[in-house]
Amino acid sequence: MNEVFVMKGGNPLRGDVVISGAKNAALGIVAGALLTDEEVIIENLPDVRDINVMLEALKAIGAKVHRIESHVVSIQADQLSMKSVDDDAIRRIRASYYFIGALLGKYHQAKVALPGGCAIGERPIDQHIKGFTALGAEVEISDGYFVAKAEELVGQHIYLDVVSVGATINLMLAAVLADGQTIIENVAKEPHIVDVANFLNSMGANIRGAGTDTIRIRGVERLHGTTYGVIPDQIEAGTFMCAAAVTRGNILIKNIIPKHMESIAAKLRDMGNTVYEGDEEIQVIGGEKQRGTKIKTLPYPGFPTDMQPQIAVTLALAEGKSTVTESIFENRFLYVEELKKMGADITVEDRVATILGQEKLQGATLHALDLRAGAALVLAGLAAEGVTVLEDIGYIRRGYEFFEKKLMNLGAKIILAKTEEEVEAFRREA
Repeated sequence: MNEVFVMKGGNPLRGDVVISGAKNAALGIVAGALLTDEEVIIENLPDVRDINVMLEALKAIGAKVHRIESHVVSIQADQLSMKSVDDDAIRRIRASYYFIGALLGKYHQAKVALPGGCAIGERPIDQHIKGFTALGAEVEISDGYFVAKAEELVGQHIYLDVVSVGATINLMLAAVLADGQTIIENVAKEPHIVDVANFLNSMGANIRGAGTDTIRIRGVERLHGTTYGVIPDQIEAGTFMCAAAVTRGNILIKNIIPKHMESIAAKLRDMGNTVYEGDEEIQVIGGEKQRGTKIKTLPYPGFPTDMQPQIAVTLALAEGKSTVTESIFENRFLYVEELKKMGADITVEDRVATILGQEKLQGATLHALDLRAGAALVLAGLAAEGVTVLEDIGYIRRGYEFFEKKLMNLGAKIILAKTEEEVEAFRREA
């Protein structure tokens, strides 16, 4: 059998948890290391599957990759053997498209296998194509590859038709070495956008306005090496905030930037939880009587779409009626059918989920359908009566580092089981 998580609910989670580096920032930063011939050292790099796939892909095209410590990696891309990224693993992660921006920016050519990732709806790359074309590239999608090439890249004024995190990062990667000034309007403002821009600036890029609606990039001739630390993961932190709420626990979440957590903290307070903020930490004490609320996912600084499944689980155990409106991805409610197996009362119409809170959920055998849904179902299992078995946990491995170990340190009854015998032994002991 494949690995599964097996858990028994009912334990309020208590204690401290240290948050890892932000996966979504690290993906752009790892790709950005290609833009210089000099050594780049990335610190606070999360040890998760998506990042490790990116590092293996770098090795495959000739970059020198050395893991100095578990969360520190050295990358030097001075002798790439090819400008084509084609790896079976890379096809399974969405962020493979960042290689296009980096290779196009440095070498004016790129051929990258089309990306995959979680099944949460269409994430079109039309804005990437629009931006690359504006900068002077010829772009073609053929036989499962994204191919781009240019005689030269020249700065332009680009307006994104929709706010896109991926396109914003990709165009920054492509434009930092372009001739002249690039102005990109209607850009994404997420913390990882700012982090990628800060990383590129530490290499000698000239990027201004990251975190606002407009980014201005003055092209430079070359970038140099750097040592840079990735910001803490906003979504991992938010997941543990919801873990405290849903289990009626008390968790101190360390190594975070509290400002990044404001939209999540506000909703948890609305529900009746207590949230204390420090300089680099946040404490969540789950309220005994939690009430429903309304959530709508929005681009940053709004409520993150990547936190939608976790907050829905929390609302499923809050008193009264709640609504969750998903404005980013159309298929992000696939996990609802799994929650219904546990007794959750949720109906979905178009992009709105209506949740009627229940006093309790029941353990069940569930399937993780994507990264964030998988994490949310773990939270549900830790709050439910009885034993829950969660299959397809490879999705969770994509973005959460040592997830079950961090939960165990907080008092969760959860194991990683590799055999049916281990599952049955847990059931007997539970």
